[in-house]
Amino acid sequence: MSLLASKSPVYATLKSLGALYLFILFGLFLDSFYMLEITKDAQFYANSSMFIGFAITFFYVNKRIKEQMIYAVLIGVIGEYLFSVAMGMYTYRLENVPHYVPPGHALVYVAVLYFSRAKSIIKHRIKLEKVLAIFIFIYAAVFLILKNDVFGFVMTIATLFILRNKPRERLFYLTMYISVAYLEIIGTNYLCWKWPATAWGVFGFLPSHNPPSGISFFYFLLDLGTLWFYKKRHKIAWSRMKNIRKIRLLTTKA
Repeated sequence: MSLLASKSPVYATLKSLGALYLFILFGLFLDSFYMLEITKDAQFYANSSMFIGFAITFFYVNKRIKEQMIYAVLIGVIGEYLFSVAMGMYTYRLENVPHYVPPGHALVYVAVLYFSRAKSIIKHRIKLEKVLAIFIFIYAAVFLILKNDVFGFVMTIATLFILRNKPRERLFYLTMYISVAYLEIIGTNYLCWKWPATAWGVFGFLPSHNPPSGISFFYFLLDLGTLWFYKKRHKIAWSRMKNIRKIRLLTTKA
């Protein structure tokens, strides 16, 4: 059964986000402090697991998504070395950028994309967006109150504010927020990486938790960059699709 055409929201969720979350739980475990008690090559196993998962996903997705996955990996490499190594925004266990991280960004992108485009999910889009937005606000507020996570709360509010006038992208980015929050909680609890007590370890007026709640705000740069590269590579096709959307919108209003 096709994920996108599935009539069951449960099936669509399990096949996209469910598979992603299980893979994150297993993959990051291979680079966790638990594995270090068994082997010194923990990161090697995590890298191997990611390359296998990435290859399987790449094989099954269509040509357009394959291209976007490649862009996501390239942007992920640049972003990781910029934010982690150069700017010290967060630090990985071995103070490097693990090879599994950039392709991991691509897998998160693809899973969230397929989930948000599934017909059974789109059918309940409005209700789902409200539930996710409320959950996200409560989640960030709890981190603010209990963990003094000012940095995460500010990014969360900025995310929700921007998405007010982005109905087409709202479900995708709200789902991305939840997915990144899950990813960060698993990764930091496994001690795969850590965040400083303040934003970048520099801005004292922005206390941060490990991890900050709204860090998905920076993941959006990856998503926007991936889409931007695809648009530039396929200007005619993208223009045609925008015109089709306008015609459908006018037809609906009429």
